[in-house]
Amino acid sequence: MRVHKVTIAALAVAAGLSLTACQNGDDSKGESAPSSASSPAGGSTGSAGGSSDGGSGAGSSDQGGGKDSAGKTSGGQGSTAGTGSDTNSKTGKCRTADLQITASDSTIDGDDDLSVAVTLKNTSGRNCSISGYAGVDLKTNAGSLSAQRTGQEPASGVLKNGESVAFGITYPANDSGGSGVRITGLLVTPPDETRTVTLNWPGAATLPVTEGGGSPVKVGPIGSAGQGG
Repeated sequence: MRVHKVTIAALAVAAGLSLTACQNGDDSKGESAPSSASSPAGGSTGSAGGSSDGGSGAGSSDQGGGKDSAGKTSGGQGSTAGTGSDTNSKTGKCRTADLQITASDSTIDGDDDLSVAVTLKNTSGRNCSISGYAGVDLKTNAGSLSAQRTGQEPASGVLKNGESVAFGITYPANDSGGSGVRITGLLVTPPDETRTVTLNWPGAATLPVTEGGGSPVKVGPIGSAGQGG
């Protein structure tokens, strides 16, 4: 019986030692788990920031472009600025609201026809493009009279802010000895516009009475009367 008791006691001690060893192994695994879990978290932060430096990497990526997840270079804000720059480089058309329009007598002694110069000054604060023929109508006591184009080839150009361009209106003198057609005003519509400006007529007071079709009043293209600053 003594032999069996010793054997049982030895087995009990061995089992106890084995159980203690297992518990120590489990404890060591439990301590290393937080360390291994913290590594992916740190890696994830570095990836989101665009670099291992965290916030500073994210800032440089936002401001100056970098590489996306596919490895392609992205322009970031630089691409948007480039598109805006291209858009701003295009000059828009001169609108009626952009222009200060005036008219003055430009008749030169000895000319067969009388003339009026219409000046358009760019007061928009930006450059604008203008070309072609303006719409010109004379208000008279007999109704509205539209000017006919001279047929000159118009030249396109950019009117810088603060600069002016002019076109000419020609019409015959009333040498008939009669009262003729009395001119009461001038209507000007810039090229490609629908808004009209009404001006005082600075030229001769009357036109000769004409028979048949057609208008004795002619208008030249933008720039036909020279330009000034």
